[in-house]
Amino acid sequence: MDNTESRVVKSFDDLRAKLDKAAPKAIAVAAAHDKHTLEALFAAAKALPMRCIPVGDRQKILEIAAELGETIDAGSIIDCGDDADCARLAVSLVREGRANVLMKGILETGTLMKAVLDRETGIRDSGIMSHFAMLEIPAYHKVVIGTDGGILTNPTLEQKADIVRNAVSFCRKLGYGLPKIAALCASESVSDKMPETVDAAALQRMCENGELGDCLLEGPLSFDIAIDPESARVKGKASAITGDVDILLVPNITTGNVFVKGLLYWGGAKMAGCVIGARAPIVLLSRGASAEEKMLSILLCLAG
Repeated sequence: MDNTESRVVKSFDDLRAKLDKAAPKAIAVAAAHDKHTLEALFAAAKALPMRCIPVGDRQKILEIAAELGETIDAGSIIDCGDDADCARLAVSLVREGRANVLMKGILETGTLMKAVLDRETGIRDSGIMSHFAMLEIPAYHKVVIGTDGGILTNPTLEQKADIVRNAVSFCRKLGYGLPKIAALCASESVSDKMPETVDAAALQRMCENGELGDCLLEGPLSFDIAIDPESARVKGKASAITGDVDILLVPNITTGNVFVKGLLYWGGAKMAGCVIGARAPIVLLSRGASAEEKMLSILLCLAG
């Protein structure tokens, strides 16, 4: 295990500074003929070093750009009207190394993921894909990452191990030396009546054996012990990560979804999200995402 001190991301401004020092990356957008998608891309292009390759209906893209008061080089657009073809062509740009990031436009998630997962022409990697949510929270001294609150419903132990590996690998690209991970549960005691606690203890053993990459994982840990040294002291739980956790591994998608949305709506948090575990990060946003969330998600994917 790498025992060097972890270099952490304290804010989204840290990510932006990292990106400003790097060469511009290209983002391939599947079915880009959509006002919400193009608004996000135009805003991101003004603020971030990036190059966009829109894949979609060229005429619609040009019309929407004009409506938004923006200009776009018609020659940069890969003309395509069919959703499945848009997904396939955008994925091929990543596969061929012509784009570093993939983004979903106005097509079904399933259509895009089918192209991503195609064994012959896709960009799937050896493990599973998972969702990586980076949160900047006023009450915490650095960003915290929640995973997986968007892809796997009730992951098995093996899938949880892959979720951890995905997060650790992506964090390393962001500059982390040794990410600190809490395997969250309702209790810090292992009980067969709560299978997630058994998994968490197994993950800690796997981490100690070097099976999860360069990270420090403890579990099971309740949320208060993970983030608050005083709670750990009162409960008599010695922990090397309490109060300084980087990644919160949730036991299932419901926990992750409620956790993130609670912080967004009641905790004043800002969020960036992406899908990791493929050959390139994927910007996969809902139409209801705020303009800021869209911008930050693009930033996160470009920085990774």
